[in-house]
Amino acid sequence: MNTSQDSGNATNIANFRNLINFCIGFGAGYNPTKDALKIPNLQSQLTTANTLLQQSITNETVYIQATDTRRDLFAPLKPLATKILNAFSVSGVPDSAVAEVKTINRKIQGKRASSGEKSTSTAVEGETPQPKTISSSQQSYEYMVEHFYTLIELIRSHSVYNPNEDALKVSTLQAYLTDLQNANSNVMVANTAWTISRAARNKCLYSPETGLIDTALDVKNYIKAVFGTSSMEYGMVKGLNFKNLK
Repeated sequence: MNTSQDSGNATNIANFRNLINFCIGFGAGYNPTKDALKIPNLQSQLTTANTLLQQSITNETVYIQATDTRRDLFAPLKPLATKILNAFSVSGVPDSAVAEVKTINRKIQGKRASSGEKSTSTAVEGETPQPKTISSSQQSYEYMVEHFYTLIELIRSHSVYNPNEDALKVSTLQAYLTDLQNANSNVMVANTAWTISRAARNKCLYSPETGLIDTALDVKNYIKAVFGTSSMEYGMVKGLNFKNLK
């Protein structure tokens, strides 16, 4: 969780609340002509900023929990894939099928393809074919789900694969695959919600001219202009710091 940024946002909002309280305390002396600087509008902006900040924090928390759940759920996948390979290799299937499962397992494990597993582009007359090494970077969760699905479909196509161990049965593996797919989907949904809420929060706080920060600076400048640089009123608010995004 980006606690430093959340702290900065919260500090800006807290200082804005203090600024409003000072303006209220100045009574009739605080009487700007600009609507955005009038106290009811400042209070409305404060309420919106608080709401959007809390939404952003809540959505970030949901995203973090979803990523933690996904990480824990995917943790057994690699050792499980190896167990499947071992069980499949002694089930009486052809060697060619075992070789296919080995290839899929290697992808799940994230191991680099051997020199013997390079695909070669189609030869063109007058050109030297360039070997294309199978990518070893397919370790995203999406790819692992795809590889695991392929693995299940392959072993399912061989009826001779029928282990006694429940954890290795096709039905159990299919249920686990569904859990993996759902966990990955939950992360993507949570990330989208967090991204949208963070953008809304930043727009409220940091938009040029209309955002909370620029409004606060305008209020401070108004107080300085009306009461004077050396006034008690300006002395009360000049120490309230408002920081824009870097």
